[in-house]
Amino acid sequence: ENMAEMDEDHPMQDWSEREQGSGVQKLQGLQEEEWELGIDEAGRGPVLGPMVYGACFCPSNKLEALKQLGFADSKTLTEEKRENLFVKIKECEWLGWSVIVLSARELSGGMLQKARYNLNAISHDTAIDLIKGAINDGVNLKKVFVDTVGDPERYETKLSGLFPSIEFTVRKKADSLFPIVSAASICAKVTRDNALRNTAFTETGVEISSEFGSGYPGDATTKAWLRQHCDSVFGFPDNVRFSWQTTTTLLKDSGHPFEWEADLEEEDANQFKMSSFLSPGKNAKAANPSLATFFNQRSLHSASN
Repeated sequence: ENMAEMDEDHPMQDWSEREQGSGVQKLQGLQEEEWELGIDEAGRGPVLGPMVYGACFCPSNKLEALKQLGFADSKTLTEEKRENLFVKIKECEWLGWSVIVLSARELSGGMLQKARYNLNAISHDTAIDLIKGAINDGVNLKKVFVDTVGDPERYETKLSGLFPSIEFTVRKKADSLFPIVSAASICAKVTRDNALRNTAFTETGVEISSEFGSGYPGDATTKAWLRQHCDSVFGFPDNVRFSWQTTTTLLKDSGHPFEWEADLEEEDANQFKMSSFLSPGKNAKAANPSLATFFNQRSLHSASN
C-alpha cells in the first residue's frame, strides 16, 4: 500500500543510460531479520565519467562484525584497499550491496533539458531507487543511513514521507560516521574507478586518448585532455559532462557559434505574446483620438506634473 502511494507521488524515471549491479542472491533471512542499509555516491564532482550510487546492507545484529571488517570513507583508502574491501563485501554471506551507474550523457541530458533535472534531484531519485530495489528484493529494511545531498533535515523528512515504515538518518559525512555507509561508499567508488578505467569511447573516426587523469575539473591532466578533445562543432566525447561549467566555458571559447532554429522560433513566439499583451488593443486605438479631440477642443490640459 505504501509503495503504491509512493509510486503515484514519485514516479520512476526512464533511465535509458542506467547500468545496475547487485548482490542479494547469496543472502539468507531477508524477511526474518531486521536489516540496515547505507547509501553513498562517488563521482558527483568530476567532469568526466559516470556518477555512481552505492548501497550496502546487513542485519542489525551484524553491525559489530561489520565494524571489524575495517570499513572507512572510501576517499581515505588506497585503491588496493578499496578493491580488497569490495571483494569482502561480495563474498560476505550476510552483506548485500547494489549500485546504480549514471552515465555522463544521462547526467548532462537531465541537466540541459528544457525542464531542468538538477543534480540534487537526480541524486535523491537514485537513492530512492536503491531503497525501492532492496524492498523489491525482499529485504526487511528497518533503518537507512544516507550521506546527505542538500539540507539533511529536509532530505530526511522527504525520505520518511516516502517510506514511513523505515527509520532514516541523513547526515553530512555519513560515510565517516556509519560503517554501513562507508561500505556503500566503497561499492560506489570501486565501481566508478572500474568504469573509468574501462572507458569505451563510442566515437569513430577520431583518436581519443585514454590518459584523461582523475576526471576532476581541477586536474591539470583532465583540463589538458578536454582542450585536446574539444571539437568546434560536435563538442566532446560522450564520457564528458556537457552540463559542467568547465565544459560550457571551453565550448564558448573554442566551439563554433550557432543558434537552434527551434529556439529562435520559440523566442519570436514569446516576443509576439509579450508585445501583444503590452500594446493597446483595437478598442484603445479607436478611443484615443476622440479622447484627445475632446480635451483639445476645450483647451483642457493636465494639471498634474
